[in-house]
Amino acid sequence: MGSPYVAEQSSVSVIMLKVLAALVPAIAAYVWFFGPAILVGIALATATALACEAAMLKLRKYPVKPFLMDGSATVTAVLLALSIPPLAPWWLVVVGTAFAIVVAKQLYGGLGNNLFNPAMVGYAVLIISFPAAMTQWPAPDALAAAHLSFPDTLQYLFGGTLPDGIKLDALTMATPLDTLKTQLHLAHSVGDIRHMPIFGEVGGKGSEIIALGYLVGGLYLWQQRIISWHVPLAFLAALFATAGIFHLIDASRYVSPLFHLASGGALLCAFFIATDPVTGPTTPRGKLIFAAGIGFLTYIIRTFGGYPDGVAFAVLILNICVPLIDAYTQPPVFGHKDKKNSPQDGRP
Repeated sequence: MGSPYVAEQSSVSVIMLKVLAALVPAIAAYVWFFGPAILVGIALATATALACEAAMLKLRKYPVKPFLMDGSATVTAVLLALSIPPLAPWWLVVVGTAFAIVVAKQLYGGLGNNLFNPAMVGYAVLIISFPAAMTQWPAPDALAAAHLSFPDTLQYLFGGTLPDGIKLDALTMATPLDTLKTQLHLAHSVGDIRHMPIFGEVGGKGSEIIALGYLVGGLYLWQQRIISWHVPLAFLAALFATAGIFHLIDASRYVSPLFHLASGGALLCAFFIATDPVTGPTTPRGKLIFAAGIGFLTYIIRTFGGYPDGVAFAVLILNICVPLIDAYTQPPVFGHKDKKNSPQDGRP
């Protein structure tokens, strides 16, 4: 047993289990407001991730069970499933998850060696390669013109057929972020757009409660010391500040910062994606810079880019910058003076 002052280190599997537990409130809200299709996507992504992980471990001649049971592949699968439309066809989930595990994780050397966040790599591949399939977001149950039973949902996801008399347009609609971008291009003001039925009090109807679920889960991870405060606070502050500046400049063209916090993948990113210890900086100052950069780029892509939500691309861009951020934010080695405070040329 270690000395009393030595903190006990949690195993990877325990950490991953707590991350999955923290996602439960948001998943429950997802099912409540948008139906059970998300559960099918999570199950399919998890099965695909475990199968791909096992196959790659065998090819690399690593023991399968210890690495398979650490939970990292399952967390990647769940995060990816939560990022793509629940009504997307089954093969889309399989392709995205397989790419995330095989290419973004295992070909880089496995857990601890990957440069990019695997779930965001999978999402980026899907949104670039299959943009039409990535728009099949379900309408909230309160706004949907038709509803599918669970067997009908399975039939559509795996067979591509809907019950007689039901069309896909009756089940899906654009996301709040996509609706906002489209309506602004049509020269409508933010005030008029926010009165559309898809919008709730702060964000999208139903999706703002899911965002609240991510917040609850994220606070649990912080309380358990799985994550630190640096990344969530810096990301949300940067996103809020950037959106707030544009909102102050022209409130008719730029929506309030609270809308951006409660919409899309903002809170999922803040607590579950940007906090990935493998693909993020190791220094406290570096974490602040990293997360603030993601928040800023998320807003820029959302507002001026070609995609409604910019979380995935912002994360991947900042993943590239992590070695540079770490190099310039390392604290001085214990016992050495910081160069900027050290005497030069022998002068005090």
